[in-house]
Amino acid sequence: MNIIIIGGGFAGLKLARSLNNKAGIDVTLIDKFNFHQFQPLFYQVATAGLDASNISFPLRKVFQKSKNIRVRLAEVKQIVAEENTVITSIGNFKYDYLVIATGADTNFFGNTALQQNAFPMKSTVEALQIRYRLLQNIEDTLTLTDKKEIEKLLSVVVVGGGPTGVEVSGALAEMKKYVLPKDYPEIDFSLMKIYLLEGTNRTLVSMSEKSSKHSFEYLEKLGVEVKLNSLLQTYDGNTVQLKDGTEIYSKTVIWAAGIKGNVPDGINKDLIVRGNRIKVDRQNKILQQKNIYALGDVAYMETPKYPNGHPQVANVAINQAVVLAKNFINIQAGNQNLLEFEYHDKGSMATVGRNLAVVDFPKPKLHFKGWFAWYIWMGLHLFLLVGVKNRVQVFVNWMYNYFTYDQNLRLIFKEFKKPKIMSKKNFFTENEKRISA
Repeated sequence: MNIIIIGGGFAGLKLARSLNNKAGIDVTLIDKFNFHQFQPLFYQVATAGLDASNISFPLRKVFQKSKNIRVRLAEVKQIVAEENTVITSIGNFKYDYLVIATGADTNFFGNTALQQNAFPMKSTVEALQIRYRLLQNIEDTLTLTDKKEIEKLLSVVVVGGGPTGVEVSGALAEMKKYVLPKDYPEIDFSLMKIYLLEGTNRTLVSMSEKSSKHSFEYLEKLGVEVKLNSLLQTYDGNTVQLKDGTEIYSKTVIWAAGIKGNVPDGINKDLIVRGNRIKVDRQNKILQQKNIYALGDVAYMETPKYPNGHPQVANVAINQAVVLAKNFINIQAGNQNLLEFEYHDKGSMATVGRNLAVVDFPKPKLHFKGWFAWYIWMGLHLFLLVGVKNRVQVFVNWMYNYFTYDQNLRLIFKEFKKPKIMSKKNFFTENEKRISA
């Protein structure tokens, strides 16, 4: 059985690991990056709390001892279902079974101005770009005297009151309170405003009302200006225009308000639904297809418990991959009794800052807040990280930050330009000119 997996995120990686060294199964894992990215901690990379390498793990290292899994670094161009072929930037790949686990990307809802000027945070590279912008803006204020211009450079607008928006807002507020005044004593950080815009009437709308209430209180405690029922209309790089006419001046807008599935070319458009997700059956097989599956954020599965599809979270992707791996093993063994996916919600959580977090458990129905919820949040994220070294490094960084109220990764990397190489003739001519002078 020749299986191709597109994407090395939570779903793709879990599926490949579940099929590792299974007799009669060969797996090719294709991704445009050669590493797995731990998306829940992108915001800590963006706010200088963690290094990018702390939350990334080389895919080839995961499968060093594998006999049946191979990794290929390529960008998928098209899927030709009729020929069981995947067309990529490095050539064509044939398959018996294909699994699309390409995850999700930022959804700007067709707003081109936002797409050009706002910062998304769906990859390690994008998180590093945000870090660069935040730190460079602060450096640039040192040459200014106009308070309005300084406030525009320092202020940050985060759009979207879900877990990502709440977490990045809280991290920025802690930077402003504990870290930046020590680095830049000459700057008045009371001019730095952190705004969180949410289109509904509460933050963390997917969680319980208690979690929404407590997260709002925590954000206000840290000095974040939370604006509920606020819809962003446009952003030109300097001014955020809300639909009610309100204007906010900022050079930095972080967009955390929507995602859409990464659907490769070649999938029937009739099978793509809201959120750019592909319709699948209870076994994650794409409708109207015999041997193509979709997992995780890119898959849309309707069940009695989830008539509008499952939440786009890591736990869904991981559990779908586990079920599909069992089905592939059954098919290879000639067993046609295939499992259907049923999602059992283990709970949800979000952190706002040190000792400030919220956790919801559905069964039994429990809610935790504060330091205890924060410890639960840390423990789960450490458990989900790939690689013992990464877990140790992240834990050490967290402990260092906790006790010192500091972050040691405030590095500004600029593009390195190679020096212009002169020919011998020009070299001697230039030297003669200098000597003459």
